[in-house]
Amino acid sequence: MKLLAIETCQYLNYYISRYEQVQNLGVDLYVLNGEGTQDFWPADHYRLVGSKKIDEIVARAGEWHAEQKFDGVITFSESSVITVAAVAEALGLPGIGVEAAVTSRNKYLMRKAYERAGAPIPSYRLVESLDDALRAADDFGYPVIVKPTLGAGSHLVFRVDSPEEMADRYPQAAKGLENLFWVNSEADGVDLGPNGLLVESFLDGPEYLMEAVAWDDEVYLGSIVDRITDEGSTFDDDVHHAPTSLGEADVAKVHAAVKAGAHAMGLRRSVMHAEVRFHRGEPHLLEIASRVGGGGLDMIARITAGHDPIRAVADIGRGRRPDVRHFQPTGTHITAMCLICDEGVIDHVEVPDEVRDSDRVFLLKITARPGDLIRRPPNGNTILGFLGTTGSSLEDAFQTMNAFASAIKVTFRD
Repeated sequence: MKLLAIETCQYLNYYISRYEQVQNLGVDLYVLNGEGTQDFWPADHYRLVGSKKIDEIVARAGEWHAEQKFDGVITFSESSVITVAAVAEALGLPGIGVEAAVTSRNKYLMRKAYERAGAPIPSYRLVESLDDALRAADDFGYPVIVKPTLGAGSHLVFRVDSPEEMADRYPQAAKGLENLFWVNSEADGVDLGPNGLLVESFLDGPEYLMEAVAWDDEVYLGSIVDRITDEGSTFDDDVHHAPTSLGEADVAKVHAAVKAGAHAMGLRRSVMHAEVRFHRGEPHLLEIASRVGGGGLDMIARITAGHDPIRAVADIGRGRRPDVRHFQPTGTHITAMCLICDEGVIDHVEVPDEVRDSDRVFLLKITARPGDLIRRPPNGNTILGFLGTTGSSLEDAFQTMNAFASAIKVTFRD
């Protein structure tokens, strides 16, 4: 089986470990980057377009497809979902279609689709000025959430508790849009929908993340993870626990909400990363992305629910129904976190042997490299890496994770 993976703009070396996972499934994997570095992937399986113009990426993919006869095209990158949909359409390969891809990428269009289908969502409004944002917040009632329509990774997402905070946060978010990687790394020549800011009503309950699959008329929640972060005004320090604490009745409600949202977006054969938050006892959709979740969510799914999102990507990429089941926990507990450090230019990251070699660690990925600039809110949301630990219970795994995280030392350049 030959698959083509695409990044519109190469995101450092972030996805290489996932490409290696795909290879380990027996896939002959080729990689095409629009913009990126020359030595990103083995030369005989790698091409660099040198442009993020959609027509040029499609043309180069078509030329390569004529030589190699790919079985499918895939991506793990949020800002490449639309590009992959366009390439798949042009090459006659399985895909979700450009319209569904744009809807899954743009949170304003996503919410419009949910609203038309009657799926549960927070109140929302697309705003173009501070006055618009203040009026929306006044209508919805504080607190509210401010977020980009084309964001990712919680960049420029703020909880706002008062008009005074809105006067600070709205200009920060609006200014941040100018240099937001996830917007600027989208393909040129595609109508992405509105690139702006949303104000949404605040949902007061706990949040859950799903790695899911849509296949024809059914949606499968392969794994469910609890977000257990101590929340503040930003949403950058994610801490997760699995298996979920949700009971059977609430799992059924979440499944119904995600299924309604996926079908509203036109996702019929797709992997999905879904985020749901409860409000007054009922689940509301935050988003459904037509890609797998980032960080270690693929590992968490395998360990705690017996679901392999990476294999699902490979199967669906070539048009084959993946081996997926409705949510069924394995009984193994994990906690996982984004590693957060101060803002500055990285000089060195020291991971002690007792952390690196522990059999309790299932996920340890330092994504920042010496020379990388770490930005923290409101300037950005760069993370140091990821850490995940196993345990006999939530408390056991959580204590181990925190002890190991505090042992990782970061030094910065002057």
